[in-house]
Amino acid sequence: GHELSAIIPRSSWLAQKPMDEPLPLQLPVKYVVILHTATESSEKRAINVRLIRDMQSFHIESRGWNDIAYNFLVGCDGNIYEGRGWKTVGAHTLGYNRISLGISFIGCFMKELPTADALNMCRNLLARGVEDGHISTDYRLICHCQCNSTESPGRRLYEEIQTWPHFYNIEEEEQ
Repeated sequence: GHELSAIIPRSSWLAQKPMDEPLPLQLPVKYVVILHTATESSEKRAINVRLIRDMQSFHIESRGWNDIAYNFLVGCDGNIYEGRGWKTVGAHTLGYNRISLGISFIGCFMKELPTADALNMCRNLLARGVEDGHISTDYRLICHCQCNSTESPGRRLYEEIQTWPHFYNIEEEEQ
């Protein structure tokens, strides 16, 4: 087993219920998409909880989505927060929602990386997802900016993710 402190469940950040019955993901997923939230970041759990609650309200009320967009969120406090979770289709990456999990780092990572704790926890979450059968053993790790025209997950974080195992260069496939 990989060191993963418990994933902080929706109940702990006082999530609203989804607006409608969620769509189930076909597991195991073949893709994992890394994103950033483009908000402030924090090493304090209380601030991350507030940021996530604000995001959920924004995604539901302003975007008209069912729930917070992401399957999981990673805080610079080294915590993993449950978004839509392992089994539900998210609203994070146009064209990929039904075939991937979306994991978003809380913050904006154009010029700096998330904390070492955050990066480690994300790696542990990926390993755990594979172990528990949610993520395909030969999954493809991609970044939001490879799929949609966006800065997410931020230039600096994108550079980092390209060094991780399973990183997949979509452009090569499409030529």
